[in-house]
Amino acid sequence: MNPIALAGWLSRETDSLVFRQPTACTYNPLVYARRGHEAYLRRYSRRGIEAILLGMNPGPWGMAQTGVPFGEVGMVRDFLGIVAQVDRPARVHPARPVEGFACRRREVSGRRLWGWVRDRFGSADAFCERFFVANYCPLVFLEASGRNRTPDKLPARERARLFEICDEALRRLVAWCRPRHVVGVGSFATQRARAALGDGGPPVVSILHPSPASPAANRGWAAQVERQLQAHGIDLPRAARRTPGAVRRRRID
Repeated sequence: MNPIALAGWLSRETDSLVFRQPTACTYNPLVYARRGHEAYLRRYSRRGIEAILLGMNPGPWGMAQTGVPFGEVGMVRDFLGIVAQVDRPARVHPARPVEGFACRRREVSGRRLWGWVRDRFGSADAFCERFFVANYCPLVFLEASGRNRTPDKLPARERARLFEICDEALRRLVAWCRPRHVVGVGSFATQRARAALGDGGPPVVSILHPSPASPAANRGWAAQVERQLQAHGIDLPRAARRTPGAVRRRRID
């Protein structure tokens, strides 16, 4: 199953799930931000890559706005070269509006990750010849206060069905991409990748998550991650030479 077909399957399966308090609102960017997500898959997914970099789930100011994993608006628009129409979710939490590419909030995790890609590889195309960034779970969970609720904090019964679907989606993505490694971005993604893939899949290794909530990530995240990747046997190119000029943007309507 190719990534676009897989995204459609995952969208339908997860959109049918019901989540109760303390989850007050759920966003599925595979539905309302489908155009941006499919543009990302169409342009940047490859087979036979070095590694999938696997995040946990969308951030409210990243993929929730653009449909792109770790997709802080400025990086998606100016570095990945994607601009797309984003629809309104069926229910919007007033503290976490979905403004699409008009969103002015910055997601630190996404800016760190894609900023590192820019500085190390020079272009998204060069990076994606060897790597692909994805999320384990496509849903955003918000509490009544607007606080982000991560998938591991869901009640056991809700987690069980969600993880069953997301495990299968990851197995299908790995079967299509055929990566030599799966790199969990943070402990949760690493644990879920190991549970989903078992001993028969590619090696699952871990790197530090770029979240500003992590004190370690605030002390030179990029340098730490590069040391971790190299310790796992994943070689990196010399830092790219920055050149002036913006990437060509593609408007997806």
